[in-house]
Amino acid sequence: MFFSPKSEKKLLTLTRIDPTNPLASYSKHPFELDGSQWPSVEHYYQAMKFADAQYVEQIRQAPHPADAAKLGKSKKHEKRNDWDRVKVTVMTRGTYIKCRTYPEIAQMLLDTGAIDIADVTQYDYFWGSGRDMRGNNAFGKMLMEIRDKLREERAQQI
Repeated sequence: MFFSPKSEKKLLTLTRIDPTNPLASYSKHPFELDGSQWPSVEHYYQAMKFADAQYVEQIRQAPHPADAAKLGKSKKHEKRNDWDRVKVTVMTRGTYIKCRTYPEIAQMLLDTGAIDIADVTQYDYFWGSGRDMRGNNAFGKMLMEIRDKLREERAQQI
């Protein structure tokens, strides 16, 4: 965690490509969604880009999330036409189901309180904040939204 230079506000930083961080999409925490067992959120996310069932299965079986990501960048296979419109929803679904499957990961996210979360992936200005912290930070925003949803669900149980 570090303090944002602009505001002295606390900021939790992570990178979604860190397989050792349970909140990252690369963390190897298998879950079931859409009738399949996914080795990681990254596997699920990358596979959902494509309609070709054989290619989806190839991505699902990739040995490491980085391999799934590489397959997901293939120019040989056609992406879904609606991918840009649904990609955040897909990442959110996978991450939320991972949190529901692993209560300790949900708790880890809840334990961040109200601290802003930033994906500091240096060259990704959509999912990450980029090297200059001017990126969209869609991954950090998504984690904060899931944290809010988990908090609401927990409050309803009381």
